Amino acid sequence: MLVCKPWFNACKDPSLNSVFDLETRFDSSSESTRWWTPEFERRIDSMLRSVITWSNCNLTQILTRHCSDLSLNFAAQRCPNLQVLSIKSCPRVTDASMAQIAYHCRNLKQLDISYCYEISHESLSLIGRNCPNLKILKRNLMNWLDPSQHVGIVPDEYLNACPQDGDTEAAVIAKFMPQLEHLEIRFSKLSAKGLGSICEGCSQLEHLDLSGCANLTSRDILNATSNLKDLKEVKKPNFYIPRSVFHTERYGHWRLYDERFQTDVFRI
Repeated sequence: MLVCKPWFNACKDPSLNSVFDLETRFDSSSESTRWWTPEFERRIDSMLRSVITWSNCNLTQILTRHCSDLSLNFAAQRCPNLQVLSIKSCPRVTDASMAQIAYHCRNLKQLDISYCYEISHESLSLIGRNCPNLKILKRNLMNWLDPSQHVGIVPDEYLNACPQDGDTEAAVIAKFMPQLEHLEIRFSKLSAKGLGSICEGCSQLEHLDLSGCANLTSRDILNATSNLKDLKEVKKPNFYIPRSVFHTERYGHWRLYDERFQTDVFRI
């Protein structure tokens, strides 16, 4: 978009560049294959780097998708006051740039790294150890039980790269993020052991989203959360699971299958 020079100069005022928010735009649009291309990523990186420069170190919130290590490393060096970082669906954001965020953005209060499959538990460890004010963590995965909504849009190799180490990440969260109040780990592959670690280590949790966590039973969740005195909301797995994903022989009969996954839409 072209604008006149006075307006362009006004847009560079640091007071107008304390927040970089493209999430509302992404959220209001249907996901496109174009978003997953290198060209689109370069455009997002370019926009983010421009706003970071104009902010003169005053940027406090970054909410976007499909950026890369390039712009995040730049943010880490130029945004010491960053409090909110939401970078969903960033296939080329890795532990390298997240380490820089952890070291240089210690005022971080909210982090959303959902669908970022190149970010591992190592980043969670660094963030937890260096960002003591972190209250909100969102580490959601794509629906691997029924990936049909992503097929044809998200590259197949990325869908297949879904993290498998749910319990490892849970252990890190429990150990290094005891101050968390809000945690989302939708479609995580953690087990009852992992959930138990989280609930024991993060005793201040108020909101816990376990939607799609297919390895957890109602009993697992009840037992793990029973000692969370401040817990106000827990979202449990409640979905239809295709027969091709979980073989009924494993559970013995459909009644136990139905109880395990708490689905109201599946009945024999």
